[in-house]
Amino acid sequence: MVEQQWLDNVHTAEGTVLHERVHAGRSESRGARVILRGVHLRSLELGISGVADCIELTRSPKGVAIPSLEGTWAVHLVEYKHGKVRLETEYEVQLCAQAMCLEHLWSCAIPMGDIYYGSDRRRKQVSFSLELRGLVVQGCQALHELLRAHSLPMPGKRSKCRECSMREVCLPGHLKQSTVYMSELLQVAQGSEADEEDS
Repeated sequence: MVEQQWLDNVHTAEGTVLHERVHAGRSESRGARVILRGVHLRSLELGISGVADCIELTRSPKGVAIPSLEGTWAVHLVEYKHGKVRLETEYEVQLCAQAMCLEHLWSCAIPMGDIYYGSDRRRKQVSFSLELRGLVVQGCQALHELLRAHSLPMPGKRSKCRECSMREVCLPGHLKQSTVYMSELLQVAQGSEADEEDS
């Protein structure tokens, strides 16, 4: 977002295809159940916007009123991901952020949602705890700080970097802060002066 850069690889391309399939699917109504796909979300409080892959609504007397639907409904979000079921905190934060956007839009409470993994064809349930909601708020604040400052943090290096589409742009483990470069240059310059004095 800051540098307006993006690269695709096989993983991001497969993920894009999966999301396009989900969003292209029509909304469905099956009796007491309605499924909405590709729903645009936003939260003025958090300063974010996005698209929910799937919102499952189940008719419930304890539910909430939904625009353009009669009755009251329980709300459940589903985010689609390529690959196998695994622990990815960032996926859970993303899903929780969607829930918080929807809570702001529909004045409702959403206690949990699911991440659906395409390779396994399985769902992983995510509880929107206070801790997870705190991570969403912290992440949004950090994002807005980066955008205001027009600067990027130094890239960290983790095992998942090997499969990341942005690896050649980010260069994890290769870049140094300017202060480190300056310190190294100063050491080289001082070393050259010492060599000249010895000769």
